[in-house]
Amino acid sequence: MRRGPIPGGSGAVHPLRTYGDPVLHTPSRPVAAEDRRRLPGLVEDLYATMYAAHGVGLAACQIGVPLRVFVFDCPDDEDRRHRGYVVNPRMVRMDGVTVRGPEGCLSLPGLEAPTRRADVAVVEGEDAAGAPVRIEGTGYFARCLQHEYDHLEGSVYTDRLTGWTRRRTLRKAGGRIR
Repeated sequence: MRRGPIPGGSGAVHPLRTYGDPVLHTPSRPVAAEDRRRLPGLVEDLYATMYAAHGVGLAACQIGVPLRVFVFDCPDDEDRRHRGYVVNPRMVRMDGVTVRGPEGCLSLPGLEAPTRRADVAVVEGEDAAGAPVRIEGTGYFARCLQHEYDHLEGSVYTDRLTGWTRRRTLRKAGGRIR
């Protein structure tokens, strides 16, 4: 039996920013000391919005907040559930085989395209109080960590696509090729 509050249970659901919104294409700024007091509420809102949209990860910029924070509730390839958040993340390792797999994004609703990602990802950052955290992922969870980290860098998964796949996906998104 689970103890404690359900993540997102006290959060507000925010509208999602969609492809083309400048906040999705601009690197997010680091969380500073003066931002710390609002982190618990932001994390709750991110969880609530992610769950309402049926996602497995969500970066703060996707709700219009340009801070380096993301949440996740994602399985790995062995169906182990990983749930948490990270503040001021740094991608410290991406390795293993490169896997081309289907990828979608809550900011590009209804679209999916085969995207290359490393099979192993390690992110280091902080929790809301500033304590260090280290998150290691493999398989689908590694893909999730890389995807959310990319958002904080001002990138969406379509930026990783090339050729016909990129043109087709962006045409469906109604966006222009960047």
